[in-house]
Amino acid sequence: MSSFGASSPLWSRIRQSGIATLAVMGMAKNTGKTVALNHVLAQAHAAQVAVGVTSIGRDGEDRDQVFLFPKPPVLIWPGSLVATARDTLVRSKLRFKLLGQTGIDSPMGEIVIIKALEYGEMEIAGASRSSDQLKVIQRLRQAGCELVVLDGALGRSHHASPAIADGVILATGAAIGGGIQDVIRKTRDRLAILGIARVPAELGARVQDLFDKGGVAIWARDGSPLFQAEIASLNAASVLMGFAEQDVGTIAVSGAVGRQLWRAMSSLGAMKPGLNIVVADGTKLFVDALDVQAFCKQGGSLYGYRSIRILGLTLNPFSPMGGSFDGSEFLASSIDSFPGYDVCDVVLNEQLQQLEQGVGLDVATST
Repeated sequence: MSSFGASSPLWSRIRQSGIATLAVMGMAKNTGKTVALNHVLAQAHAAQVAVGVTSIGRDGEDRDQVFLFPKPPVLIWPGSLVATARDTLVRSKLRFKLLGQTGIDSPMGEIVIIKALEYGEMEIAGASRSSDQLKVIQRLRQAGCELVVLDGALGRSHHASPAIADGVILATGAAIGGGIQDVIRKTRDRLAILGIARVPAELGARVQDLFDKGGVAIWARDGSPLFQAEIASLNAASVLMGFAEQDVGTIAVSGAVGRQLWRAMSSLGAMKPGLNIVVADGTKLFVDALDVQAFCKQGGSLYGYRSIRILGLTLNPFSPMGGSFDGSEFLASSIDSFPGYDVCDVVLNEQLQQLEQGVGLDVATST
């Protein structure tokens, strides 16, 4: 088991924020997301905070399902509640009590809620749809959880949406590829997408109905409505281009924005200086930061109907594919590069804390 003296800076920030739901997401595989998750769970246990855990996808398996590298297990503490697929329970390495069923199906069986009776390892596979995640979170809160922690999955950031999570921890590290400055640049670009500004109040009131109902909507520059329909964003590009001859001033899209749709909106932006685009939040944008910069340089404005609250960045200087960094150098460079964020290496911090306490160190690497 891990041992902690004082609360870590990351945990202190989480508690001071007053959030009820925290998402832990990784920039890519092997960037230290599971280690960050375990750190939060250990700190919550030490602080006697009732915690619930679930996953968007699957985590805690012995090996990475993409690259087959060994993975650290998810470490669950006594008294914690876990919402996971029934099939994962046969592989759990702790005693537990089944508290209830959710009626939510997954490829690995129904999502059930258990209470850990001892410290141990678990594989966690939760609900994949946002609507089901919200139901699971509600059940965990009803069961007495003060903090619900959502564990992310490769290529899925929608669990970080402020519609689901009150705050986000983003794990980044050497596994992204390149040198320290390359990782910092890629992380900065990701933060720029996740951190798009919240829509101004007047414009937010105009688009509210669209985000309540879902779909795509278009307004003229004078604010008069031109189009609104509950259509999938995948089908929206051709619809938008049908308004190329009109005086378009605002476009709002509730669903995911991929490259095809973004190209259509950027084309309209080039023709309509001052175009406003409103998306649900930064997790719905599947474009590069350079694409957003180019749109804004041509006079457009991009907003999120909701804003995402990044509570901290965690660093993993180790990469199982080679190209690991010096932990202290990576941490110092990242702190300098992200002055507006709380940045930490939880493994390095724990080692330093153990040194201060005179405790023998275990050699550890974040994955």
